[in-house]
Amino acid sequence: MLRQRRRPAHEPVSASARRPSWAGGSPHPFVAVFGLVFLAPIGYAGYLSLFRDRLVGGTSFVGLDNYGEALTDPRFWDGLTRVGLFLLVQVPVMLGIALLAALAIDSGSTARRSSASRSSSRTPCPPSWPASSGASCTATSSAWSATSTTRSMSHSPTPLSPSLALASIGNIVTWEFVGYNMLIFYSALKVVPRSLYEAAAIDGAGEWRVVTSVKLPAIRSALVIATIFSIIGSFQLFNEPSILQKLAPNAITSDFTPNLYTYSLSFSGQQHNYAATVAIVMGVITAIIAYAVQLRGMRKG
Repeated sequence: MLRQRRRPAHEPVSASARRPSWAGGSPHPFVAVFGLVFLAPIGYAGYLSLFRDRLVGGTSFVGLDNYGEALTDPRFWDGLTRVGLFLLVQVPVMLGIALLAALAIDSGSTARRSSASRSSSRTPCPPSWPASSGASCTATSSAWSATSTTRSMSHSPTPLSPSLALASIGNIVTWEFVGYNMLIFYSALKVVPRSLYEAAAIDGAGEWRVVTSVKLPAIRSALVIATIFSIIGSFQLFNEPSILQKLAPNAITSDFTPNLYTYSLSFSGQQHNYAATVAIVMGVITAIIAYAVQLRGMRKG
């Protein structure tokens, strides 16, 4: 039986032995950063939501009263209904276009043009957190706003009709993120085993059958991830309506989306406590819907 050699008491300890090893992937740095940038703001917002500023008496503890007010606030529900409609229409259209582009690039008929197609289909938005989160997305909205303003000065006295405000924002967001989602789908298609295509060809499957029976099931996880990101981005809609609000304040009000409403409450109305409440309620709703989509999307059969 082998015995481990014991280090003599006089033998010096090497610097490498004294230095703590991070090779094992210690979670402490991650936990610290996660707590600082994620848990701490949520906790502070939760703390603020339990108080209310009064004209007489200053800030007082009100418990869950702010949440009851938020759940019956018509301005909050109007904004939530608006982004819900935006989600139901814009997300399927955007993901559908992105999926068609990815399938076209991946198909053998467009293999020689794949490099040019990938370059031309990229949009100004960087591959970061989904909709309404990039500085280049803001630049796109600003450019669209400037173009619309220029046209309105020469053709129409009304820059943006209230009935077309949501559709205009949907148009901007769609073309901002088609390229981003296309890259996700195309990357997933590139790692599909070639053996699946060979087996489908042996069975006599056509191109459409290969898409429906091989490619789409193989990239199911990518489809679910892109859908979840798009849902979160839709509920966080802020940049585009905020920029276009300067173009058409009559069409895009301060409560056009929940995020815009929260911003207006906090920075214009100085209602920080109620703004924190609305933000938390919106975060819970977003998390529930995203989790439900994840469970449904990853379910087999």
